[in-house]
Amino acid sequence: MALTILFFLYYLSSTALSASIITHLPGFQGPLPFYLETGYVSVDEENGVELFYYFIESERNPSEDPLLLWLTGGPGCSAFSGLVFEIGPLKFVTAEYNGSLPNLVYHPYSWTRVANVIFLDSPVGTGFSFSRKPEGYAVGDISSSMQVYKFLRKWFVDHAQFLSNSLYISGDSYGGKVVPVVADAISKDIEADQQSRLNLKGYLIGNPATGLKVDKNARVPYAHGVGIISDVLYELIQKNCQGEDYENPVREQCVTKLDAFHKFYSEIQTSHILEPKCAAASPKPEDMIGDRRSVKELELHSPPPHPALKCRSYAYFLSYYWANSNITRKALHIKKGTVREWQRCNSDLAYAKDIPNNINYHLSLTNKGYRALVYSGDHDLVVPFVGTQAWIRSLNFSVVDEWRSWHVGGQVAGYTTAFSNNLTFATVRGAGHTAPEYKPEECLAMLQRWISSRPL
Repeated sequence: MALTILFFLYYLSSTALSASIITHLPGFQGPLPFYLETGYVSVDEENGVELFYYFIESERNPSEDPLLLWLTGGPGCSAFSGLVFEIGPLKFVTAEYNGSLPNLVYHPYSWTRVANVIFLDSPVGTGFSFSRKPEGYAVGDISSSMQVYKFLRKWFVDHAQFLSNSLYISGDSYGGKVVPVVADAISKDIEADQQSRLNLKGYLIGNPATGLKVDKNARVPYAHGVGIISDVLYELIQKNCQGEDYENPVREQCVTKLDAFHKFYSEIQTSHILEPKCAAASPKPEDMIGDRRSVKELELHSPPPHPALKCRSYAYFLSYYWANSNITRKALHIKKGTVREWQRCNSDLAYAKDIPNNINYHLSLTNKGYRALVYSGDHDLVVPFVGTQAWIRSLNFSVVDEWRSWHVGGQVAGYTTAFSNNLTFATVRGAGHTAPEYKPEECLAMLQRWISSRPL
């Protein structure tokens, strides 16, 4: 048995795994007030696929606090987006871009206050993850999920001190579709008593995709409920589109009514229905004033839309120039020649959505006793909470804690209900598609209570 374990550890450690401790970051004043590590793990030796990660230790008690693996959605959105816009300890200073490097400040409502978090650029082609061969980029739900699991097994070889920590797989949006797939793969190895077994306790997902029609079909009843479409249009869609996939309708009458719906839909900032719809206009680097060195260091070919300063997406715009600076890449220890141009979300991935829906994975995990937290920002029109509630009801779990409000700072932070099989559902009042981005204090409180097995 001892020889088997030693051989297994040798096999994993003999493949590419590199890590660097980062004490300072460009744009952040002074040393970082938390432990940050970046690195690569090889997950496909044949094609030279390496996944890039950011690891931040808990600011409370790293040896005892849970370990979260965070997968951002898309598919194709960088883990850095989750780190700096959602649950990590950094955020950008939103100031007019003048060509100099954007500034970062400490974010006090980071989930790293109570948990260790690995932010993983997955699938390959996302963020700074790369393949040395073109064939390596052809992945999908199944293959990328298995690569994530392989990443974890290898990561723990160099971070064995965290093997006893409670492990939770987490993510939002499209990341919520693959999170249960990764968790299920881990659970099956635990059942088989593999030497690589991890201390998996459960998973958590925010405004998650499932692959079911209800994810997007729910946009119509949600839009009706908040007054975006009229009673008449809603009733006509209900009448003419029964049984249809609203994204790919077949019947002509249904197509006509959904066209009317999409006109209203297109006018709204769908990630948060109360925020301004931001016009897109490509920036012209040559027109920018001030120190242009951070722009010219790399040849940038795909700058993002240049939103108005009032827009939340302005910080996304800043992240493009920060991550594409040679100064930043050197600080993060990015391998030269691997990613020509960092994008917050890469829409050009050759990605196969080869899991029709993930409901069986939810059933498998919760029936085995793993804990699950499903939360939804209640102002999201991309994956509305009414659709999420619908697929949760389809699991046919009994209610063990009736619908009620939960509170932070004496105010209603949202509403929650708990089911048998350790599944908790919660809304986050006033939040959008990426709930912690909009309501960071409330979401930190939600996480802290849930991982401590306390009621929300």
